[in-house]
Amino acid sequence: MSALANPLSLFDIAGKVAIVTGASGAFGAVAAQVLAGAGARLALVAGKAKELDETAKACASAEILKINARPSDETACDGIVADTVARFGGVDILVVASGKNDVAKITDMAPARFLDVMDANVTQSWLMARAASRQMLAQGRGGKIVLMSSARGLLGHPAGYTAYCASKAAVDGITKALGCELGPTGITVNAIAPTVFRSPLTVWMFEDNENAQNVRKGFLARVPKGRLGEPEDLAGPLLFLASKASDFYTGHILYADGGYTAG
Repeated sequence: MSALANPLSLFDIAGKVAIVTGASGAFGAVAAQVLAGAGARLALVAGKAKELDETAKACASAEILKINARPSDETACDGIVADTVARFGGVDILVVASGKNDVAKITDMAPARFLDVMDANVTQSWLMARAASRQMLAQGRGGKIVLMSSARGLLGHPAGYTAYCASKAAVDGITKALGCELGPTGITVNAIAPTVFRSPLTVWMFEDNENAQNVRKGFLARVPKGRLGEPEDLAGPLLFLASKASDFYTGHILYADGGYTAG
């Protein structure tokens, strides 16, 4: 049956092997649950053991390998892929949801802090893509790489975001370059770029106190959809980019932002 007659088959990832780094974080936990719910087998990677266990419990319907590690260097990233292959026999999907932010005005930020953000968001994304793409190329059946960007990769921010904005712009560059480099091999490389969505770090913006309302009002003036993002808003884009449905899409930055970057 053709995909046109059975379009939902395009989104079928049942049995696929997916690595999710940063699985204890806001986006990583969402990604893990979406992929688990769609039937993928998961290698969940996180440096925080307790939070990793919580994510694994939320994905109890899936076959899971927990890897208590961070993609901190070449050895760690290669090891994450090797452990996944040892357990599941290969890798089909990589979701890099690990990263960090450090907010400070440029006049107050030490170079080491800037470089730390760049390492967590850029170098580690590159290293994980490198390790996973090597395995995918050896398998010869293509693959899906999804990186985590942000609307701040496209837009600046006045409140001390030089490190974060620079790092996400670099992630966008990696996405586009790898999309071109790996496109002929059947490996697609794309990024999801959200704006503010509900997470432990941003939940205060959803509250009803005066400060939150004022901040939210100013922000929502730029969001055509008129609301902040919810974790569910990331589910559809992720499944699309992790499945056959996105086979013709590579080097693409998908803005999950309610129209924020369009205006």
